[in-house]
Amino acid sequence: MEKKTEQSHEQSQRLMERAERLIVGGVNSPVRAFRAVGGSPRFIASAQGCTLTDVDGNRYIDYVGSWGPAIVGHAHPKVIERVREVALQGLSFGAPTALEVTFAEALVARYPSLEMVRCVSSGTEATMSALRVARGFTGRDVIVKFDGAYHGHSDSLLVKAGSGAATFGAADSAGVPDDLVRNTATLGYNDIGALEKLFAEQGKRIAAVIVEPVAGNMGCVAPEPGFLEAIVRLCTSAGALSIFDEVMTGSRLSAGGAQARYGLRPDLTCLGKVVGGGMPLAVYGGRREVMSRIAPIGPVYQAGTLSGNPLAVSAGLATLELLDEAAYARLEALGARLEAGIRKALPGAKVPVCVQRVGSMLTIFFHAGPVRSWNEAKHCDTKAFGSFHRALLAEGVYWPPAQFEAAFLSLAHDEAAVDQTIAAIGKALAQAA
Repeated sequence: MEKKTEQSHEQSQRLMERAERLIVGGVNSPVRAFRAVGGSPRFIASAQGCTLTDVDGNRYIDYVGSWGPAIVGHAHPKVIERVREVALQGLSFGAPTALEVTFAEALVARYPSLEMVRCVSSGTEATMSALRVARGFTGRDVIVKFDGAYHGHSDSLLVKAGSGAATFGAADSAGVPDDLVRNTATLGYNDIGALEKLFAEQGKRIAAVIVEPVAGNMGCVAPEPGFLEAIVRLCTSAGALSIFDEVMTGSRLSAGGAQARYGLRPDLTCLGKVVGGGMPLAVYGGRREVMSRIAPIGPVYQAGTLSGNPLAVSAGLATLELLDEAAYARLEALGARLEAGIRKALPGAKVPVCVQRVGSMLTIFFHAGPVRSWNEAKHCDTKAFGSFHRALLAEGVYWPPAQFEAAFLSLAHDEAAVDQTIAAIGKALAQAA
């Protein structure tokens, strides 16, 4: 793809000025505002395959992928056609449809840990609901999360990072009452010793441990050997529930997500992004005895007007059908090619930089690395990353506009796009400081 030698951003800037008068911060989700990297956000007019086109006509190779869902590429003909066919029959009914059943069957076939599921409309709803059912099933109050992990913006999960030992009840957002987070404990990601200590002291109070099996919201950080296994083992021993938040990794790192990649079976799983095919759709599910506690057959209440609506479910099904073994092998190969090319470019950087990848998720950390936890990630040179991001945009590459986010590859990327990206990254690294 040939990039423009000079980019105009006049239309994007005008739209941002209009948006800021009526939309909070000019955006409907904070990271889109580009405040972490500087400059003005690009307003996107269209997307096709692995490219975005903004309202000024600039084209970019895209590594945001709608923050993960666009694993088969933007506007894939099969997905678009399936959605179009369903839309002609009506957008939403507030009643059961055959598509919901087919979708549930497809998920259960891919994830052995899923015996029953419930559709919702966002990842935040999925994690919030999974924690509620965990508390309802165990009769306990304490939940455990890990520093640097983001599981949506429900109150009990907006908790400040700790410093190794468990930290209870310090809200990380205004508007969250202390009483709503006093039963949330935070630990260091990959810190097995701290987890074992917490279970030894508080095990009988713990309802659940929620974890990104591969962290993506502090950047791409893989689990150390034994970390995920320890979560499942300790939860089982204490009568707590293990919850894998696979909103980002689900059906991306393999057909059965990260849990299949690492050979584990959590009690509950949260899915989103890829399984919705770019539409507002998420899922939580797990053991039948746990999920049977949800209304209308149990006492744990959860409902949603648009949950499992036919448009979203049809997009999800069409996407999943395209993700066979060959597709995951292709994504792995593209990821390896991109990683190898970036590693060759690292010596040209003016500041310490490392790259970390799992499958088709990847982060360039402005840190000497390796990055294994938020305690290490938070020391990244975010100013240099901002300079790098702006340079990449000028080279026609749309990278996530925040240091602590993962980049995503899709099946629509090819070797030429990856190689062009590697060349652009080499130039951007040489400029970043």
